Amino acid sequence: MRQDVIARQIGAMRDAKLDALISVSPENFAYVTGFLSPTQSLMRWRHAVALVTADGETSLVVVDMEANTIRSKAPAGTDIAVWREFKFEAMKVLADLLRKRGLARARIGIELDYLPAGDFAELRELLPSAEFKGAQNLLARLRQIKTQGEIEVLRRLSRIADKAITDAYHSVHAGSSEMELAAVLTRGVYEQGAEYFKLMIVATGERSVFPNVGPTNRILRHGDVCRVEIFPMLGGYHAGVCRTAAVSAPPPEAERIWANLTACKHLLLDAIKPGASSRAIHELYLGKVNELGLPPISFIGHGIGLHLHEDPYLGPTEDQLIEAGMVLGIEPLVYETGFGFGMQNKDMVLVTAGGCELLSDYADTDRLIIVP
Repeated sequence: MRQDVIARQIGAMRDAKLDALISVSPENFAYVTGFLSPTQSLMRWRHAVALVTADGETSLVVVDMEANTIRSKAPAGTDIAVWREFKFEAMKVLADLLRKRGLARARIGIELDYLPAGDFAELRELLPSAEFKGAQNLLARLRQIKTQGEIEVLRRLSRIADKAITDAYHSVHAGSSEMELAAVLTRGVYEQGAEYFKLMIVATGERSVFPNVGPTNRILRHGDVCRVEIFPMLGGYHAGVCRTAAVSAPPPEAERIWANLTACKHLLLDAIKPGASSRAIHELYLGKVNELGLPPISFIGHGIGLHLHEDPYLGPTEDQLIEAGMVLGIEPLVYETGFGFGMQNKDMVLVTAGGCELLSDYADTDRLIIVP
């Protein structure tokens, strides 16, 4: 169990006048425990729950199918309640645990944006005297500022993604397929120590204008623009990096557009610092793309960690001050260039006390990568 996270949650409970916090999403379960429940994110009913009380007591609720795996990952002596999958008793077991902890009449924070409505209705019926409060925003805010351990995991993942993409580009050539590119890429993230990857985008030639597509049997041709992005994972954490390349030589206009996107990247790196306004950074970006004649996108960056997209957003959303310890994905991109190809440069950035640090620093992206 992550004692630094538990301490944060205790402080947040005190401020919010809560007696307990229930983490039921895969992201927040991993945030408390430091590990994933293997199939929780794949099957919505496979509930894995982390309960933290205001006095620091912790318990887990897990499905019988995963119980031995969870026990092997949790510290010895962890209080683990097990529910039987085909008895559909997850809420009953959770309610029994809350009663055991003296919380039957307590004020309890829970993720109302994740728990299915039917399960929440059952939990309220089982504990009619408890007061349940939505805690998803509270938990999301806690995750914005990363611990040093989290930063080191995200630094490692950033380099894994960056190197795997760069090596994959250098391992294929005109005549290779997108599937071959994807095979080299996925092997690369695993060879470097990633446990999983969440999303992979391989979009080449005329397909490079599509935002979120996987690989096909399309053959790489001379002059193709290629967009590749991957999110390797460790302990539930993600890093997202995207790199654009050209096969043999870039098509007309590609280098000019890439230079403009590079200018946007450096503008963002200069602007991201503690105390900066998330909305002001986006507006600064809009001014730059208007000056360069590029079509803008709805946001230019976002928090990242246990979820692919987290607050704060660098966009026309709720304005937030940037704080040291945040990790952001920044992604100057243009899908519809008007020339039949799209381009994207996505990096991982740590906000430091004096500015920001580029975590995805393996490849020099001021110049387009050239596939042999």
